[in-house]
Amino acid sequence: MKENEVAKVVVDAAYQIHVTLGPGLLESAYAAALNYELQKRGLSVQAEVPIPLIYDSVVLQEMAYRADMIVSDLVVLELKSVEKLLPVHKKQLLTYLRLLDKRLGLLINFGAARIKHNITRVANGLPE
Repeated sequence: MKENEVAKVVVDAAYQIHVTLGPGLLESAYAAALNYELQKRGLSVQAEVPIPLIYDSVVLQEMAYRADMIVSDLVVLELKSVEKLLPVHKKQLLTYLRLLDKRLGLLINFGAARIKHNITRVANGLPE
């Protein structure tokens, strides 16, 4: 599978989870459900992946950040459960993509009333 194919499965799973559980739960609840659902669909999932901070080819911190999930070693997921996404959330995901040298990420907000408009695709050098 390529990045966009994985992303399509993730979006479908996130939609199903949101319809079933609804908004208002903690981020950790949605993360557990999404991890389960993606594995059920045959995708590999790494959760809470440490992201090192590398500057001038030197690792300054081994665990500077944590990616919520990396799916099939291709797509980075940043999960939120907030009323409204902020521009900083998208910037955070783009930074993770750059540090991990990945080309596609999805910012998913389970806290909104409708998930349809709360999934943002963030690309890092991936052709549209």
